[in-house]
Amino acid sequence: MGDKGFVGTRGRLVVVGAAVLLLAGCGGGGGDDAKAAALDKGQVASVLPDAKAVPGWRMYMKPAALKPVPGYPPPVCVSRTKEQRETACRTATSWGSSAFARKADATTLNFWALAYKDGKAADAAYDVLIKWYGGGRVGQDAEKVDLGSPGAEREANRAAVGTMGGPGTIAQIRVGTTVLGISTGTQGKSAVPDKEVKAFAAMFAERAQQVQNGEKPSATLPGH
Repeated sequence: MGDKGFVGTRGRLVVVGAAVLLLAGCGGGGGDDAKAAALDKGQVASVLPDAKAVPGWRMYMKPAALKPVPGYPPPVCVSRTKEQRETACRTATSWGSSAFARKADATTLNFWALAYKDGKAADAAYDVLIKWYGGGRVGQDAEKVDLGSPGAEREANRAAVGTMGGPGTIAQIRVGTTVLGISTGTQGKSAVPDKEVKAFAAMFAERAQQVQNGEKPSATLPGH
């Protein structure tokens, strides 16, 4: 994928096998790796937030998941080297995404998830992927965003000028056997507030934990 990805992060991404473009740009448990369950394609799709989980946003792409195609790592899995791709991308057992938009300035909200066979593989993948999605990837002079304590590991960064021209954020969270990503972007001047990004992270992490606990994901944004 190189430097291309979500609108709000790195341009536009053609979702493999779906023929659609992805707009881009705590309740969440800490996650017990010893008890975390590996998720299949259908379970990954259920983890991804839908319209009910994210009220106030227009769904641009419904939650959908795929199994990786041999030789073609999931497009949301980006790394700097071939060795890192082997660690983070080749080992993914399934992946998926959902996307939303709101307001006249084309503010976008994107969720993606990568599933692995166990917590150890997900942990190794997280370490690789945060080297890409973390720090200043969202834009110059990026600042840390406090996500609270969702998942076992987490990081988020916000920049005043992202690739859409306005403020953007990128967050990554590991919950058991999954690595979760969130991005926001806008063509306007108003950033998605940090407290909203924190709420997105908590909700997404909780959904991933619920599924790994054998439950039906029911987490939605607070107050809904």
